Amino acid sequence: MNRSPTVVLAVWLSQATFGAAALDLLIADFEGADYGDWKASGDAFGTGPARGTLPGQMQVDGFLGQGLVNSFRGGDDSTGTLTSPPFQIQRDFINFLVGGGMHPGKTCMNLLVDGRVERTVTGPNDRPGGSERLDWASWDVKDLKGKYATLQIVDAQQGGWGHINIDQIVQSDRQAKAAVGPASRQLILDQRYLLFPIGNNAPACRLTILVDGQRIHDFDINLPSDKVDWWSHLDLSRYAGRTAVVKVDKLPADSLGLSRVETSPAPRHLQPLYQEALRPQLRFSQMRGWNNDPNGMVYYQGEYHLFWQSNPFGWKWANMYWGHAVSRDLVHWEELPYALYPRVMAAGACFSGSANVDELNTGGWQTGAEHPLVAAFTDTGRGEAIAVSNDRGRTWRYIPENPVIQHRGRDPKLVWFPYGPQDTPLDDTAKRRGGHWVIAVYDEHDRHGRNIAFYTSGNLKEWTLQSHLPGYFECPELFRLPVDGQTDHHRWIVFGADAQYAVGRFDGRSFTPEHEGKHRVHYGAYYASQCFSKLPNGRVVQIGWARVDLPGMSFNQTFSLPTELTLKSTQAGLRLHAQPIDELEVLRGEPLAAAPATLSPDQPIRLQTDGQLFDIVVVAEPGAAQEIHLQFGATVLKYNVAAAKLEEMPLPLAQGQLKFRVIVDRPLYEICGGEGDVYKTEPRMDGGAAIRNIGLSAIGGPAKVQTFKVYPLRSIWRP
Repeated sequence: MNRSPTVVLAVWLSQATFGAAALDLLIADFEGADYGDWKASGDAFGTGPARGTLPGQMQVDGFLGQGLVNSFRGGDDSTGTLTSPPFQIQRDFINFLVGGGMHPGKTCMNLLVDGRVERTVTGPNDRPGGSERLDWASWDVKDLKGKYATLQIVDAQQGGWGHINIDQIVQSDRQAKAAVGPASRQLILDQRYLLFPIGNNAPACRLTILVDGQRIHDFDINLPSDKVDWWSHLDLSRYAGRTAVVKVDKLPADSLGLSRVETSPAPRHLQPLYQEALRPQLRFSQMRGWNNDPNGMVYYQGEYHLFWQSNPFGWKWANMYWGHAVSRDLVHWEELPYALYPRVMAAGACFSGSANVDELNTGGWQTGAEHPLVAAFTDTGRGEAIAVSNDRGRTWRYIPENPVIQHRGRDPKLVWFPYGPQDTPLDDTAKRRGGHWVIAVYDEHDRHGRNIAFYTSGNLKEWTLQSHLPGYFECPELFRLPVDGQTDHHRWIVFGADAQYAVGRFDGRSFTPEHEGKHRVHYGAYYASQCFSKLPNGRVVQIGWARVDLPGMSFNQTFSLPTELTLKSTQAGLRLHAQPIDELEVLRGEPLAAAPATLSPDQPIRLQTDGQLFDIVVVAEPGAAQEIHLQFGATVLKYNVAAAKLEEMPLPLAQGQLKFRVIVDRPLYEICGGEGDVYKTEPRMDGGAAIRNIGLSAIGGPAKVQTFKVYPLRSIWRP
């Protein structure tokens, strides 16, 4: 049905927004399949209203019904206009919901009378982070009553926040109530933690904490008016006994959110910590809030450091702190206070980056016996930045030379390039030191397009662009591996956020692939991985962002298990292999095992289990079978013999034999095919339910089973 969104008479009954019921005129609610009589130009608005969040966009909320105007189609570089048919102004106010970017005249909605702009509004976001939530706004149009007008929604802005969101345009005699503010309160920091109530669907506001007039934190937060979904916290022990001023830029008029902020000797948990229903039990996950990319992964003096992109104050993407955890065995982790802060330590958000150890004190920052840890990250809106720690990563300082690189891009990977006999040093100092620093960073270039740019430096402060490698997007990784374990025979790997990689040679300035196209070892819900710097014996261990939603939890998203990467010769050429690290086997209990047997199509083998966490090992000869199935809970994994695929992953039989391993965690599982030929991270579909049996079956013919073992696993969070 073609439903036109022009002047429809409706009764508006939202007392919370407009007070008592009133007879309003609905101009548009954007609930139809198309825009009706509205006219769209350009590519930003498409042919009809969006149904909420668009691909690549932060979560959009605050709109009414199912549809809204959302000009993020194709991302922030699309442009266009959306223009209403004429209507007569018959009420005192025009109320509407608005969100998106704050670019006056470029991301806006205009009220046109006789071709002139009489009123205009833009979105609220003018800096990285922000919120895609729509809020009420209103125009007083008493002086225009009786005149005919049109509405023009404009997206003429490209780049950050280059879009506009509009919904529920209504003529009314009552003005819509938008969020109000600012507001503030004082708190004596008499206990270690400052606690913040979080409502997952509450509107976002900007909260700032000041101590002695100094801004120490500045972030977006979903402060609830009523129901608290979970509590976040900050460790402010370094400010013990002092007075903090907590300010917000706006709150709904009835919100109690700011009044609920309080001090506490410990974080507050509404569910037992690390025992929540969807808490991963075999890998690290942050205590609270959203995570995405792993960052800053480095080994130093017996500690593995894992940093990550973190929003401590909401269930969705925002803010971008650097979270921080340490481990001594890559299995058990301790979460530490946040390492890098947006808009306080940095000028903008602290986007992705990496870390390394400055063992030769090339930056001149060493102050004691400890070598400096150096983090390279993107300070949004400024460029690539450096932060330094002299206390094993517990505290960090932003160097005054920042930004050290300015370009269009992000996500620097910091690598020490050691010289071999064939390499050309940067200068005499680099020759004496035996190497130089390299940053491989995602770059957007007029000639090279999306690419990895390679920069070099001798002191971590001054950087020189050396080359570009086209065809990569976000979070580049650069590392060296021995070929078939031969310590005198190496290749370099360039690895992209999408888990596609190239094998080649790197001379400290430019990377030369040795093949056409790219290869892949990781599949599934796996993105933006990173490898540890400075691991002993040249070992390469990788962790990725596991893009798995965890509804109803006080945390969202997680990480892959650590995998060890090796480079092996195959019939197709050199290929990466990824296997779960051996350290994880400490979690194994006594296995359940089936004896070697012939697997008939009508007689699956089932092992009786009782738990959520398992390490499953299968070795079989498919023989006449068309498929081999492994079933656990609601999940059925399939190997297609004719296609030689394990799920969607190519895995030819090795001398007629199929081998794979599955590690099952509460909210997700991971598959390792062959000897690490392929690897997949995938969410479970059964909400982490207990698994009562695990079955192996042959489809279309008999198969031989050599190994079918199921190891129950212990949680890393329990002794």
